Amino acid sequence: MIAFLAGFLLDLLIGDPHWLYHPVRLIGNLIAALDHRLLDVTGIRNEKKERRAGILLVTVVLLATGAVSGLLLWGAYAIAPVAGCILESIMTYQILATKCLKVESMKVYERLRADDLAGARNAVAMIVGRDTQNLDAAGVAKAAVETAENTSDGVIAPMICLAIGGPVLGFLYKAVNTMDSMVGYKNERYLNFGRTAAKLDDVVNYIPARISAALMIAAAYGPGKQFSGKDALRIFKRDRYNHASPNSAQTEAACAGALHLRLAGDASYFGKIVKKPFIGDDLRPVEAEDIVRVNVLLYRSAVIGEILCLLALLVVTLF
Repeated sequence: MIAFLAGFLLDLLIGDPHWLYHPVRLIGNLIAALDHRLLDVTGIRNEKKERRAGILLVTVVLLATGAVSGLLLWGAYAIAPVAGCILESIMTYQILATKCLKVESMKVYERLRADDLAGARNAVAMIVGRDTQNLDAAGVAKAAVETAENTSDGVIAPMICLAIGGPVLGFLYKAVNTMDSMVGYKNERYLNFGRTAAKLDDVVNYIPARISAALMIAAAYGPGKQFSGKDALRIFKRDRYNHASPNSAQTEAACAGALHLRLAGDASYFGKIVKKPFIGDDLRPVEAEDIVRVNVLLYRSAVIGEILCLLALLVVTLF
């Protein structure tokens, strides 16, 4: 419980500085190496074989991630309880991404405030998957606000995994999330190969995405006239399935309602327009200040989630 709280506080204070090598990069390197080995080297271009190769990818990545994180933690605690607690705190901190999400979106905000549209486009391109080169200022701000969906997979979902199974389960979650982000695409290369990773990501995020939305709705009931808990709940109920993914629109719908915005809609990916339904009501235009507001909701949701997890851990410890 000490490590769980210490890691959360470290995340809020330090975030993910670029000079510090992040363990998730190692997971990403393993995924990239297996991707190349299983598809390019073998030359597999058969639906069944590609799916089997995708299952192998998921299996190897999860086994390697669980084994390495588990052995490191076991070794540290074997040396001394204090050493174990310190390592567990550091691992917990590296699994969470609260400050990182804020820092990256605020880079977009700062460029917009400086009337640097080109810089804002480049900054938002680092945190979204769509084409950004033709977005106007409102479009850039809207894209940054829509990263509210990352509240779930960047903060609340890994937090829940940490509370249940410590850093080992936390890193296993990050491995699933990273595989989905790297190979979970419905294109010619990954449609079959990445299917297992994408489906697994949908499954493991199903409950956390809805918990994240509930926390964001609760956060919207907090102080500030710019937030509406009532509308966050209303839009969540109405629009939470307005996305191809069963999970992505959950927090985005809560955010759209809380800020009285209309999000989502058609977007360009790799030069092609993808038709998407809207989320929320078009009550006012999106503005740069909405990036700041969504970060307030992010931090409130994270703090509420941390408190609830700590209470749950306390109850389990006492009883």
